[in-house]
Amino acid sequence: MEPEDDAVDVEEPLAADVPAAPHDASGERVAIRDLTGLAPPARPARRWTPRRVVVTPAAVDHPHGRRIVDRIEGLGIEVERLRANRLVGVRGETERETYARAKSTLAIVVSPPSRRALQSIAPSADWRADLAEGCPAHCQYCYLAGSLSGPPVTRVYADLDDILAGLADYVGRGTVTSRSAARAGEGTTFEASCYTDPLALEHLTGSWRRAVEHFGAWDAPVQLRWTTKYADVDTFVGLPHARRTRVRFSVNAAPISDRLEGGTATVLERLDALRRLALDGYPVGLTIAPIMPTPNWREHYGVLLDRVRAAVAGVDGLDLSAELITHRFTPGSKEVLLGWYPRTRLEMDEQSRRRRFGRFGAVKYVYQPDVMTELRTWFERELTTRVPAARMLYWT
Repeated sequence: MEPEDDAVDVEEPLAADVPAAPHDASGERVAIRDLTGLAPPARPARRWTPRRVVVTPAAVDHPHGRRIVDRIEGLGIEVERLRANRLVGVRGETERETYARAKSTLAIVVSPPSRRALQSIAPSADWRADLAEGCPAHCQYCYLAGSLSGPPVTRVYADLDDILAGLADYVGRGTVTSRSAARAGEGTTFEASCYTDPLALEHLTGSWRRAVEHFGAWDAPVQLRWTTKYADVDTFVGLPHARRTRVRFSVNAAPISDRLEGGTATVLERLDALRRLALDGYPVGLTIAPIMPTPNWREHYGVLLDRVRAAVAGVDGLDLSAELITHRFTPGSKEVLLGWYPRTRLEMDEQSRRRRFGRFGAVKYVYQPDVMTELRTWFERELTTRVPAARMLYWT
C-alpha cells in the first residue's frame, strides 16, 4: 500500500494558477538537445491508449462524465472508480519514473472552480476555456513544463456542459479580439487547448466535438480556438461548425519536429488534416512554434512554408491565420525538463540568452535582440511571399 502522502489530488489543477496570467503556454518552451533513447520515437503517431484510467465520484454525477466512461469502456479499457479525489501509485523513486507513470494515466474529474473563472490569454485569444489539462505526447520542449504543480496526469473534465454554458457570461468582455479593431472579425475568442492537445484526447472524450457543435449552434460573434500536433480529424469533418471554430496546427521545421515531438503526427499529416478542415469550411491556422535558429534554419523553414502553400492551394474561401512563437524557457521549465530527461543535451544556456521578466515578475530566457530581429524579419518576409493567404496574428 502506497503512503497517502504520495497521493495526487486529481481535482487540483495540473498547471499552477496565476490570476490573470498571460498565455505562457504559447511561448513557454525549451531549446534543442538530443533526447534519443529517452522519449518515445516520434513516429508513428497512434491513438493514445492510457495504461490507467480513473474517475472520481463527482465526475460520474455529470452526464458528460458518464459519456466519457462509457466511451472508454467501449474501447475495452478498464475505468477504475476512485473512492475520493486522491490517486496513489503515480509517484516513482525518480522524476523520470513519476513522469512515465503520470503520462500514461488519464483521470476523469470535475474542473476546479478556478478553471471556470476564465482568464485572458493574450496574445492568442480573449479567454482560456479549459476542457482538459495534460497531454500524452512527449514533446521534448513540453509547454507544460514550466507550469506544472505536480505529476503530469492528464485530467479531462466531466462537467463539460456546465463549462460551455458558462461561456456566455464572457462574450464581449475580452480585450484581445472582441475589442480589437484588427481582430474584431473573430468575435469573442475562447482558447480550448492552452494546457492540452484536443486531438490527442478526442477519441477518448468527445469533448471538442461537442464544443464545436455548441459554438456552431451559438448565434453570436464568438469563436472556439484550439491547436494540435495530431491529424485525426475524421469526426470533425461534416460537423455543423458554422465557421465558429478555428483549428490551428502546430508545425515546425523538420530537424525540430522529427526529433523533438515524440508520439505526434508528422507535419505532412498535420498539413493534410489542415487542408481537409479548410475544405470543409473551417477557419484554420498555423502555430509555428517553437521557432529556433538551428543550423540551416532558413532552408528548413522555407521548406515548411512551401509545404503549407501546397497544402492550402485551391481551397475556396480559405481563412488562414499564423501565430509565430520563438523558443524560450524559464528556470522552472528547465528544472522540470532536466528531471524528466536527465541525460538531455537540450541547449538551455542562460548566458547566451536575454533575461526578461513577465507581467508577474517571472523570469524567462529568450533569444538575444539581434537573433530575434533576424528571425522576425525573415519570417515576416517569407510568410508573405510564400503563403500570401496567411494572416499573421502575432509574433512573440
